[in-house]
Amino acid sequence: MCGNASYARCVSVVPRIAAFGFATQQNICGFGRFVRFSTATMRHLVGHPLQSLRWRLLGPQLYSVGVLSIPVVAITGAFIGMILSLEGFNQFAAIGQQDRLGGIINVSVVKQIGPVLAAVMVAGRVGGALAAELGTMRVTEQLDALRAMATDPIQYLVVPRVVACTIMTPILTIYSNMLGSLGAWFVTVKIFGVSGQDYWFWTAQFVTWREPAGGVFKSMFFGLAIGLIACYKGFNCRPGAAGVGQAATASFVSSFMAIIMINLVLAQFINTLVRWAYPNLPNVFG
Repeated sequence: MCGNASYARCVSVVPRIAAFGFATQQNICGFGRFVRFSTATMRHLVGHPLQSLRWRLLGPQLYSVGVLSIPVVAITGAFIGMILSLEGFNQFAAIGQQDRLGGIINVSVVKQIGPVLAAVMVAGRVGGALAAELGTMRVTEQLDALRAMATDPIQYLVVPRVVACTIMTPILTIYSNMLGSLGAWFVTVKIFGVSGQDYWFWTAQFVTWREPAGGVFKSMFFGLAIGLIACYKGFNCRPGAAGVGQAATASFVSSFMAIIMINLVLAQFINTLVRWAYPNLPNVFG
């Protein structure tokens, strides 16, 4: 039996347990709604590709997602390459391996840093905008108007945006990788005086077709996740201007978490696949 003090503590704990259970239930239900939303999007894309991917719907989204994201991706990629070179040169020079710095930086950029940062920039610039745009359409009842006109808003609005994110994110990743490599080359060769021939020689030794191909492969899933999450958050935002702002913020946060988790899973999958396909792969560090 609980005493008075113990009884009071027991009673005070009950609402917390109830709140935790309610929050858990809401998260599970939200994930189920997201799965259903994603399934409906894929069903429209696979079942009616010609209707969902008309150029007048897809073209503007490709321009918005891809072309308008070039400046931020270019700046991010170039400066990341330069920062890695600045931070790593002294450590490599201390052991007399500064000639190999370019190879280390470039293999890191094309495998992990370039795809992840390009996807994060897309999530911040494009994902938030998509969530805000669709959220505003929901708040102003434009989605209901489309349904009243016998137009499926998922087919008309979501599919072109998801496809644009899936297509353009790998292209932006390639662009980010190139700028990152050139930024590292500028600092390593032009500022620190490392031979340009050595820089590109060790880059060729460290970076084979597998590293950039794996990064581009992962970026396709990053773009798919960004598009689905942003559109879902916009379609399910709360009423009012505050709800639209919360949807845009939640879109970026959820997309960032999804990018990190997808990167972990795909990195392990690709590494396992490479080890299986190339059991006698030489060690380039030797």
